[in-house]
Amino acid sequence: MTSGTTPGLTRFNASAESEAVAALHEVCSSSAWGHKILARRPYTTAEALFLNSDAAMAELTGEDLAEAMAGHPPIGRPKAGDPTSSREQRGMADASEELKAEMLELNLDYQDRFGHVFLICATGRTGEQMRDALRERIGNSPEAERETVRTELGRINRIRLTRLVEEEDAR
Repeated sequence: MTSGTTPGLTRFNASAESEAVAALHEVCSSSAWGHKILARRPYTTAEALFLNSDAAMAELTGEDLAEAMAGHPPIGRPKAGDPTSSREQRGMADASEELKAEMLELNLDYQDRFGHVFLICATGRTGEQMRDALRERIGNSPEAERETVRTELGRINRIRLTRLVEEEDAR
């Protein structure tokens, strides 16, 4: 990952508050997380931004986590017209119909158990790997799963922030 100053980081630091809020919302839909990131601008390095993101994620309440999770579609069903979800869930794109059906059933069971979508950093994972993680995590206690979700959100945020600070062109 990028650790120094990049054109994207410079642009993020200099952007108007409304633009920065919109960019951060694309990374994570928790307004508390976004406000914490925004409040500490400017960032001298991408690594400083990543560390602040991790710290902000650690401070999120259960309600803040729910808001963040609400921005993520179920695995295997990315939002139409959302290139980020489609890119991140690429491992499900070529999955068999059998695996897609199994994921749908497991996702519904997970949502019944925990009250929210199954969230995993899907980037680079195959459909089978996501299914296996879902099977394993559905047995977690609600408390353990909340912390697993927090960790997964942190990973997703770092990937998305990396894309933000490495962008060469303006949005």
